[in-house]
Amino acid sequence: MNEHHHAHEVRLATAADLPGARSVMLDTFYREFGHGYRPQWHADVVDLEGAYLRPPRHALFVAVDGDEVVATTAVRAQGPASPPHPAWLAERYSGAGTAQLFRVYVRPSHRRRGLARALVGAAVRFVAETPGYERIYLHTDTRVAGAEAFWRSVAVEVHDARDGDVERHQTVHFEIPLPVPAAAGRAAVGTA
Repeated sequence: MNEHHHAHEVRLATAADLPGARSVMLDTFYREFGHGYRPQWHADVVDLEGAYLRPPRHALFVAVDGDEVVATTAVRAQGPASPPHPAWLAERYSGAGTAQLFRVYVRPSHRRRGLARALVGAAVRFVAETPGYERIYLHTDTRVAGAEAFWRSVAVEVHDARDGDVERHQTVHFEIPLPVPAAAGRAAVGTA
């Protein structure tokens, strides 16, 4: 699962990558989101190994420039929580069949190089190849520059929860269609 983009390598994270990945995440909370670390939302960042490296159906992907982690994307077997999200949405994405994307962050100095797209592509392939997953869910805060346009280019909107209050998250919920496995596609061609 290694991909090269310019001087960047996109791959599954190792234990050695965790301090750099944590730095990207924390910098995003403080500099991009403006609210800093919140234990109720960010507990996974404290124990990245326990959240993403040890559980068999979870993963953390990184983009590295030399030996510096410059971008992250994570996968967890977990749907959205209600509250804060609507109960019907939490129900729709409940159960072991849902993979949720988390922590899709790119350092500002490394943006516009295809890293988020490459990381999300690696995460989608991981989910498609992991038994038991049926769907990929994510949500984004549209106040983050470029986030909404990016997600609309790779995902399908499920629910727009924006209320216009710039002091609060302006959340849009998305689903990324899972690719059809090559074997299933060949079998379907033969039946008519």
